[in-house]
Amino acid sequence: MTGRPADNVLGDRTGGTVRLERDGGVAVIVIDNPPVNAGSTAVRRGLLDAVATVAADPGIEAAVLIGAGRTFIAGSDLREFGQPLEEPQLPAVIAAIEAYAKPVVAALHGAALGGGFELALGCDARVAAPGTRVGLPEVTLGMIPGAGGTQRLPRLVGVSTAIGLICEGRRVAAADALALGLVDAVVEGAVAERDGAQSLRASAVAHARGLAGAKNRVADRAVPAEPAERIEAAASAALRAGRGRPPAVEAIRAVRAAAERPLDEALAEERAVFQRLRLETEAFARRHLFFAERDSARLPELEGVAARRLERIGVIGAGTMGTGIVIAALDAGLPVTLLERDAQALESGMARLRDHYARRVDGGKMSAGEAGKRLAALDPTTDMVALATADLVIEAVFEDLAVKQDLFRRLDAVLAPGTVLASNTSYLDLDAIAAATGRPQDVVGLHFFSPANVMRLLEVVRGAKTAPDALATGIALAKRLGKLPVVAGNAFGFIGNRIYAAYRRQCEFLIEDGALPADVDAALERFGFAMGPFAVADLSGLDIAWRMRRQQAATRDPAARYVEIPDRLCEAGRFGRKTGAGYYRYPSGAKRGEPDPEVTALIEAASAAKGIARAAVSDEGIVTRVLLTMVNEAACLLSEGVAARASDIDLVLVNGYGFPAWEGGPLFWAGRQDPAWLGAGLARLGDLSGPGFRLCDPGVLRAA
Repeated sequence: MTGRPADNVLGDRTGGTVRLERDGGVAVIVIDNPPVNAGSTAVRRGLLDAVATVAADPGIEAAVLIGAGRTFIAGSDLREFGQPLEEPQLPAVIAAIEAYAKPVVAALHGAALGGGFELALGCDARVAAPGTRVGLPEVTLGMIPGAGGTQRLPRLVGVSTAIGLICEGRRVAAADALALGLVDAVVEGAVAERDGAQSLRASAVAHARGLAGAKNRVADRAVPAEPAERIEAAASAALRAGRGRPPAVEAIRAVRAAAERPLDEALAEERAVFQRLRLETEAFARRHLFFAERDSARLPELEGVAARRLERIGVIGAGTMGTGIVIAALDAGLPVTLLERDAQALESGMARLRDHYARRVDGGKMSAGEAGKRLAALDPTTDMVALATADLVIEAVFEDLAVKQDLFRRLDAVLAPGTVLASNTSYLDLDAIAAATGRPQDVVGLHFFSPANVMRLLEVVRGAKTAPDALATGIALAKRLGKLPVVAGNAFGFIGNRIYAAYRRQCEFLIEDGALPADVDAALERFGFAMGPFAVADLSGLDIAWRMRRQQAATRDPAARYVEIPDRLCEAGRFGRKTGAGYYRYPSGAKRGEPDPEVTALIEAASAAKGIARAAVSDEGIVTRVLLTMVNEAACLLSEGVAARASDIDLVLVNGYGFPAWEGGPLFWAGRQDPAWLGAGLARLGDLSGPGFRLCDPGVLRAA
């Protein structure tokens, strides 16, 4: 670095979060607020002071804004958003940068998201290191960008593209950001160091000098003209994807305003909407989920525990689940050995994999070369010995305890010491599976959700003898695959399927008591579930649960309330959509079912056989019973230690079972209810659910 030595000219006012250095005639404003340079009050204050200092120095020809450490500004400090915001607020900082007479260049590395990217858009140019990701994720947090993002972004990319980027909350990689015009240059070879990426810093300083003192404000640019139908199509797609929720609606309106209203007026309206939405229940719910995701893999007992080596994995089973896991691993850059029992089954799985990548290529989502590279990292085999080089092996075979135990017994003789053995079981006893090996400490559950290459959620199940570093390896794999890991203890159904079983059972009680499948589905879909339980059952196939019920019949409490309606449907050959009839009928292969008078008659006859006087149940009654059922089962899981945190349960239900994210999960919902009402409702639920219902102490929820 040339010029006078670096010096901090801001004193103690910012707590050291921002410092001002010089590189000749270029001021370098360094944001140093580890770990992610969150745009806190101290950072905003420091930036405003730094701009004022630079503006008062006639010897400075331009300025560079850069983050220390591993990132630019990964986003605003979300902890501030649930309370009154302290001054200065971000729009004031951006206004000061735009009002400064000399050019300011943002040097981006790591992440520049939310307020961080809005700050960069307020600069005159943006240069980025490879690997940088930029974006405005506020809609996914229940808000809209509130510091000019809805106004400056469309001036760079047009209204239709801005609607898509903002409503989707997309994180845009550096190369794509350059192609879109979000950044002006990508600096190849930039390496992040403690004080920012040094080669990036040098390039940003050079870029600032190259502007020759001329401002180039994004706010001064005209919004590119484009056909109205393109904008309408983008808005319609965003509304569908956003389920018509207020953040998406308001974001679209704000982006449109960029082309329709004066800038100052549109900025003021954007800020007003942002201030209102950030204090709505949806924003609190989504922030709750954000912090829950951050904490999901943090367990005190794993602090300081290193994961084992993870350079190659093995997958056993080339069915739908197995090939989905393979795709997730290949897409993450992990070599895979795929084992099947015979050549025919293996070829069937390979055909499924080749078809997947062919569709990606045909859809323009991947080059043929990249698809070939991923498939080349796959070693298909029918010889179990080939798994000996894998560091972790996942079985995705038939959901039968004896089958899985036999497989693990045979793996025990083949795999190298220290190899992690993982079961993808969704219900079975992990400890019983581990007992078939001589190394139960190496066994972990990895419950993927279907389709495994799409669904983010991954339950990482800890057995009674699972070693800490084996559990850490399961979590590390989840992160490597881009999954959301949630740790669960070993219990029937773990977290998600345990609650879903109670949920489904309560819905069966509801149709026996007086509701019909369409009533229950409609009420829950209006609440926000992606699909109602009976539509889901028809989609997945009623025969799957029927087989499990028959396996459990011998151990079922004969006094417990049991609904025979789904059994009667299966006995009639009504297995759901695949047979054209289940809870609904599906004429001519229709994907959406129609209510069926035969099912209504069957349900009414089942109620009458038990002497149940059927009575209509309101939407509110349906939703309340279902949510209280989830809350009760969650309390049981917490008291048993199956789930470590209430927020883990919310993550599982939102990410794996269609619970509406804007409600924050069943326990976030419960936390907003009056405790007396909640207790009375749970007691009443026990009466409605009959013998066999276990009422758990709701007090455990407050402790969690």
